[in-house]
Amino acid sequence: MQFLDFEKPIENLYDQLAKLKENGEKSGVDVSATVAEYEAKIASTRQELYGNLTAWQRVQLSRHPDRPYTLAYIEKMCTNFVELHGDRNVKDDKAMVGGFADLDGETVMFIGQQKGVNTKMRQLRNFGMANPEGYRKALRLMRLAERFNKPIVTLIDTPGAYPGLEAEERGQAEAIARNLFEMFKLRVPVICVIIGEGASGGALGIGIGDRVLMLENSWYTVISPENCSTILWRSWNFKEKAAEELKLTSDYMAQFGLVDGVIREPLGGAHVNQDEMADILKKRIKQELAELKKIDADTRIQQRIDKFSHMGFFEEQ
Repeated sequence: MQFLDFEKPIENLYDQLAKLKENGEKSGVDVSATVAEYEAKIASTRQELYGNLTAWQRVQLSRHPDRPYTLAYIEKMCTNFVELHGDRNVKDDKAMVGGFADLDGETVMFIGQQKGVNTKMRQLRNFGMANPEGYRKALRLMRLAERFNKPIVTLIDTPGAYPGLEAEERGQAEAIARNLFEMFKLRVPVICVIIGEGASGGALGIGIGDRVLMLENSWYTVISPENCSTILWRSWNFKEKAAEELKLTSDYMAQFGLVDGVIREPLGGAHVNQDEMADILKKRIKQELAELKKIDADTRIQQRIDKFSHMGFFEEQ
């Protein structure tokens, strides 16, 4: 188990508990009562720690190396997943994955960014930063789902679209803009879930849906705290302050009306109990799909357009 900086108190308790169990085994002494005390202390410490997380701590949790990514959720929630590849133009972008899967007897098109689980896979997946061909692949799969009248679920987890020169040369901005335009018109139900990082146009490129949901320890904003700090203060040292000022956490997003709901995670984050998190997410997706199916396509599209059109607020001086 890997611990983040702010989880040091819990890490220390786990170390003490491990030593206690080891000493108990070596000496043959019954330490079950003391073990129970330590476990209770760990639970109370975790409850206290996670009951008052800062924005930056939630950003750290969203990036936890053990946090489940798109393919992990699909594997745990679905059966018979058939991954589809390529944008039929340039190549297959490994940072964007998608395909049909069976969700308790219903065929659903799942699309999402995929980060790697180790150094080699992170490089292969380009750290979840899709190129234009990734967004064009996503749009191709959405149109395929629409053709067969199958609902779409997108799982968003990206630090942003790839900002390299070659991506811009191949039309990164146009690809994302095209997805925004086309997703508004899809005649099938569309559910978008931010499962980790939701940064900038990279997230928006697959983020237009009838329902936009966020996991509790995910974030959603126009720029990462580090890059915001670099622009405003010419240094990464103010990333914690930037995270607070950006109001990027799920509670703020729901309060501002930018997402339709927040999905609570197991205590300690999604990585602590991936199976439980997948089960919670699966139930919510099925619930939302059941409600969306009751609405005819034309009404659903108009509601989708109206929802995004009314986002944001301003004051005139």
